Amino acid sequence: MPLDAFMNTFAGNPLDRASDKRPDADWIARQLASPDSLVFAVWNGQPFVEPREGGVQIAYMPAKIAEELAPGPERLLFMGLWKETAVFAVDLEGQANPADGGPLQGLGKFEDLRRVALQLPSTEAAIVATAKAMFEWRRRHRHCAVCGQPSEAVEGGWKRRCPSCEAEHFPRTDPVVIMLPWHGDRCMLGRQEAWPKGMFSALAGFLEPGESIEEACARELAEEAGLRARKVRYHSTQPWPYPSSLMIGLIAEVEDDEGTPDQTELSEVRWFTRDEARDLIAGQLDGVAAPNPMAIAHQLIKAWVESSLP
Repeated sequence: MPLDAFMNTFAGNPLDRASDKRPDADWIARQLASPDSLVFAVWNGQPFVEPREGGVQIAYMPAKIAEELAPGPERLLFMGLWKETAVFAVDLEGQANPADGGPLQGLGKFEDLRRVALQLPSTEAAIVATAKAMFEWRRRHRHCAVCGQPSEAVEGGWKRRCPSCEAEHFPRTDPVVIMLPWHGDRCMLGRQEAWPKGMFSALAGFLEPGESIEEACARELAEEAGLRARKVRYHSTQPWPYPSSLMIGLIAEVEDDEGTPDQTELSEVRWFTRDEARDLIAGQLDGVAAPNPMAIAHQLIKAWVESSLP
């Protein structure tokens, strides 16, 4: 469903998630048996894609192939409905590339999602990101957090149930605040030592229990760069399937243009004028690189550059 809001990469999944259908195991089974249903594959987090004009697209296949690729419900995920058509994803693992043989040979290839995210139609990037995040959750939560026994996938893959203690477990999303601090006509970006040479980005950190979004923003700015937040403005959010975060994009006015990197999260901070920031996201600032346009950090910088904030 389109929303009147800024849409980041990996947002905008067009499928009807049809969550009311998930508990009906017979209905799920009928969709898997239907010749009209569609399946796409993800191998070790990489989507199976095929060429299209100007990029790539999801390489869908008939649902009957899913049983051959991954028998049983453990590696299957009911993604939802495209109009009346059921869409499933299948999770593949292992060292051997499944596209090199078997039913997938010659139908496409597996590609790193970061590399092809902007080559996919935006709606398909969102579909794949949903599947990747769900499969990462499943891999990390194979055992019951209550009693430690193996759990099993139910409700189309959207729930795990422990057959031993009957505890139910649901997918988790980790909220992260990511913010662009600004003062006067300059914004601050930070850099981590492990990043590519010259790359600067927005500051970020996980939201803690008992903390509001604004409080988390202020805390992270103080901890990482010694800045005091004055006002916090919401920009947008981005589902981030690495492995299962929701990036909450903010633009924060701070009290001064000082700032010191904490040398733990950040190795360096730098202030950029509006013109410098404009050149940065255009790739025209010598020796300095901005985050990829698929990242919400890039969009925060762009929004500040184009805003009328003083």
